[in-house]
Amino acid sequence: MADLPIHIIVFEILTRLPAKDVGRSKSVCKQWYALLSTQDFVRIHCSRSLVSSNQRVLLIDDLTCSVRPIISKSNDYGPSSIVTFPFHHQNNDVSILSHLNGLLCVCLNHTYELVLWNPTTTAFKRLSTPDSHGFYINNLDAVGLYVDADDDYKVLHIKRRSGVLGVYVYSREVDSWRNIPFITRQEYLSPHFNWSAGTFCGGTLYFTVCECWLGGTKRVICFDVNSEQFKEISFPPVPSIGMVQGVLVNVKNVLHMFASTGMFEMTIDLWTLQGDYWIKVLSCPPIPPISLSLWCDITHYVTNGNWFVMTKLGKLFTIEMDMKPFECFYPVYWFRGFKGAVFVQTIVSPSI
Repeated sequence: MADLPIHIIVFEILTRLPAKDVGRSKSVCKQWYALLSTQDFVRIHCSRSLVSSNQRVLLIDDLTCSVRPIISKSNDYGPSSIVTFPFHHQNNDVSILSHLNGLLCVCLNHTYELVLWNPTTTAFKRLSTPDSHGFYINNLDAVGLYVDADDDYKVLHIKRRSGVLGVYVYSREVDSWRNIPFITRQEYLSPHFNWSAGTFCGGTLYFTVCECWLGGTKRVICFDVNSEQFKEISFPPVPSIGMVQGVLVNVKNVLHMFASTGMFEMTIDLWTLQGDYWIKVLSCPPIPPISLSLWCDITHYVTNGNWFVMTKLGKLFTIEMDMKPFECFYPVYWFRGFKGAVFVQTIVSPSI
């Protein structure tokens, strides 16, 4: 390796290392530290880290915060490792709101502050400011994490306060917030409507806006991250019978939705967005009745024709599918209590 050009070593070899090994490699010499800290290196390393074997599940309870791998042979969680929060908190009272490329956007519930955090490197950045930006209120606000065409990581924060909606964008590059216009239906400002966290896919940040689970209006709000324009599209045509739950997921840069309907027995359909219209990809038979507390902690992933329904405790169901559209893990992170997330291990920094 000593005879190889430094550019080959860094950009062709070291970009393929696990994130924690890159951190150790920075201590080799000053030249390696500088090269491994460049945005070009981080971007290439991140693109090569977005594989199923690099996914981890982070779970928070009252006593611990743990990270677990997903074991491909058993399709279940592997042994956990304890994670220590690098920021002050009270009794693990931390909500996970959004994630992208190894970064988590979390809320410290005792102060309402938003924080960008990389649990792999432990680096974090507080987004709160003295002029009241970067403070999140559960059930009123919505957050989405995205990266624009200039490779600037940003946070979109939708705030509802006393019937007034404000939309703000935080830029990692300039380390500041700014307001952007958003004209929408007046009824969406009501607390009767629930906004999901944003899902970033193909240059657009998507939110579901639902009046309630039992019937009512359901729409999808789209935010083009480069033009910073909003538009509204329809929800998949699922039956409005019983509880309706739509969870968005990015699958190979194409937006999909796991749509769950029913009451005592749930049917789960997988839809994909083509243009502004939803196309049903596959359906599963009704799954057996489960308690609401478990249902609100569910996530899913599909691999090699099997559909795995997971909770924070582990695998709940395995559903054999006739179709085999996927060959890797594509999780839908739900964990309704905001106490879990599926993320990839990267070296992306929450600050410049």
